[in-house]
Amino acid sequence: MQPKEVLKKYYGHDGFRPGQEELISAILAGRDVLGVMPTGAGKSVCYQIPALMLPGLTLVVSPLISLMKDQVAALVEMGVKAAYLNSSLSFAQQREVLRRARNGAYKLIYVAPERLLTEEFCEFVRSQDVPLLAIDEAHCVSQWGQDFRPSYLDIGKIVSMLPARPVLAAFTATATAAVKDDIVRLIGLHNPVSLTTGFDRPNLYFSVEQPKDKTAWIKAYLSGQTGKSGIIYCATRKTVEELCAELQYEGFSATRYHAGLEDAERRQNQDAFAFDRKTVMVATNAFGMGIDKSNVGFVIHYNMPKNIESYYQEAGRAGRDGSPADCILLFSRSDIQIARFFVENNKERNELDDEARKELMLKDMERLYKMVDYCKTTDCLRATLLRYFGEKAPEHCDNCGNCGKTLVKEDITIQAQKILSCVRRVERQTYGGGLGTAMIVQILRGGKSQRILEEKLDKLPTYGILQDCKQKQLLEYVDTLLQQGYLQSVGTKYPILRTTERANKVLFGGETVELTRRVSTNPIRILAGKRADRPRVKSPGAADEGLYERLKALRNKLAIELGVPGYLVFTNATLQDMAAKQPETMPQFLQVSGVGSHKAEQYGTRFIDEIKAWKKKS
Repeated sequence: MQPKEVLKKYYGHDGFRPGQEELISAILAGRDVLGVMPTGAGKSVCYQIPALMLPGLTLVVSPLISLMKDQVAALVEMGVKAAYLNSSLSFAQQREVLRRARNGAYKLIYVAPERLLTEEFCEFVRSQDVPLLAIDEAHCVSQWGQDFRPSYLDIGKIVSMLPARPVLAAFTATATAAVKDDIVRLIGLHNPVSLTTGFDRPNLYFSVEQPKDKTAWIKAYLSGQTGKSGIIYCATRKTVEELCAELQYEGFSATRYHAGLEDAERRQNQDAFAFDRKTVMVATNAFGMGIDKSNVGFVIHYNMPKNIESYYQEAGRAGRDGSPADCILLFSRSDIQIARFFVENNKERNELDDEARKELMLKDMERLYKMVDYCKTTDCLRATLLRYFGEKAPEHCDNCGNCGKTLVKEDITIQAQKILSCVRRVERQTYGGGLGTAMIVQILRGGKSQRILEEKLDKLPTYGILQDCKQKQLLEYVDTLLQQGYLQSVGTKYPILRTTERANKVLFGGETVELTRRVSTNPIRILAGKRADRPRVKSPGAADEGLYERLKALRNKLAIELGVPGYLVFTNATLQDMAAKQPETMPQFLQVSGVGSHKAEQYGTRFIDEIKAWKKKS
């Protein structure tokens, strides 16, 4: 059987996505590979198809229990024998998995990196024919990656224990050049075929909002998303608890997930979300990598993440089935301080020496500033993300919050001169050569805080010269001067503002300063729970909505009967295609995208009968 035939038989697709066929061919030819593909691009297919075609057992190193559970469940639904080994199984259950594996019961076993060097697993692998070892979320091996996991460094030891070296296939959704180099070196890839596919996800709508009340914004948004499944990420456990409780009180179908919960409750809440018993998951980033729920219609970030890599990976959990989905970041300046706290207190750096710790801290802070720039930019949000990952992008995508707005320019030269003059006087007259943004703003607005009075900052000539300017507006002016290079932020833990040489052109050379804003003629508003129209990517196919809803109800009924999440029966995108094609025979049913032979055998008759009944009635 050829790879395309395997794809059709098990996954129900006629063709591969970009990059998949090339990586599969390389693995089957005995080459190591490194695949950098965005969330939802089908990384798992790249190693699952070779696993089905190669003799013996394929091992998959995967970092999270949720990822393994979802992927193994999906494989079993397709008729593939697979299992996982992680801390959610008792010792007796793990031994039973290994016993069955020795008897050839599985084609794939997913294993947590922390399980690799256990005595039982080491004994097991020494006797196994393992043609392929796949490493998911491979960026975890790098100290320069956003999710460094020291246990990933044990992968090389396991490879050395195997009777013969397998093909190594490493995959990640986000990796800079430095991280890719680390993956190759630390995992020990031999002259790998390295492929980076496009990061763009056209079905995702990106927006950055700055509401005064984030919780009220979310409640209004959810009121217009009836029946849709989504994730709300929060920076802290406390925020998760408070927001989830508020949503539940208001009658929304919400549950929670963070590392402070008992294991049993985390599993229970995750299952409730996966099985659509709860439609909204409020979580920290502990609800992590590789969540395989395909029908997530929105991902909201209540707080700004600490880097773009994390944001794009988490936002990318929306719309995995190709349907339109929202990725909305709710930004406030306080988010910067929260993110700085997490960067400064990253415990993973404790294992490094002083020099490496310092270098990594600087790298983490640099990534944080890039994340802040994304939140403040007036450019196309999609283009900003793609360019961060080294891709070329058009100036406009017409499917993000910024592209739906018009650029408006404002001359702020006089305000800029006053701000720059204040910063320069502070540089010359005060403590360590400067003060932070908050103190500069206080001086300009004529603040009377204890520090200002004690340190006689109210005696500066620039004290109160912008007292009629609102704080938010003044912060926007400072941001503009930073972005345009008239000011710079110096230091990491307690950054201070300094003027640059370019500031002289504004102070003494007659250079003008313009602030650019995005103002929408048809703004994204949330009124009575309904969002204003804005550009969207249309769902594929001309599906009849009435039939689609009937097929969805049947899918959900079958899922309950079988005790599996609905998307494991068929994704929303597959139901849309089914409602568009309206198959009445089994050969026609097999032409629906996402219908493989195993699922056709399991569910085909029920869905065909439902379509026939709907046609007869209509």
